[in-house]
Amino acid sequence: MLLIEHLYTGHAAAGEALELPFEYRTKSRLRAKLKSGEEVGLFLPRGTILRGGMKLAAADGRIVEVIAAPEALLEVRCADALELARAAYHLGNRHVAVELGEGWLRIQADHVLEGMLAGLGATVTPVTAPFEPEAGAYSHGHQHPGEGSSAARIHVMGGGD
Repeated sequence: MLLIEHLYTGHAAAGEALELPFEYRTKSRLRAKLKSGEEVGLFLPRGTILRGGMKLAAADGRIVEVIAAPEALLEVRCADALELARAAYHLGNRHVAVELGEGWLRIQADHVLEGMLAGLGATVTPVTAPFEPEAGAYSHGHQHPGEGSSAARIHVMGGGD
């Protein structure tokens, strides 16, 4: 298994690609597969959020580009800026990850939130796209109860062992 422990900030082109949905790009310990099919183990600093286009340095010297995988999302549009702000407020009040765009919000597909947003007067449309939500004010060091465990856990993409 190829080991990846560091982000890469240089200018070299990536020779490999790792495509992940947002849920897995928030894990600091992860077992996944490159687009080539090779298995990799990510052991990144806690709190690392991988964004599409970022690069990783593998233990063998290869550079791996992170690709934000398309996933099922809801795009939220409103009649005016006040209604869009109201929708954003209600999503934020529920600690929902939100991607902001010019005149729209995107969230991961959720029928309960879809109903709430429709009830607020928003137009909600299913879309398939990469998800790049805002990092949030507490993106560095913010933890919820139970997340502070010092035990390293490896998350396996796709549900395997």
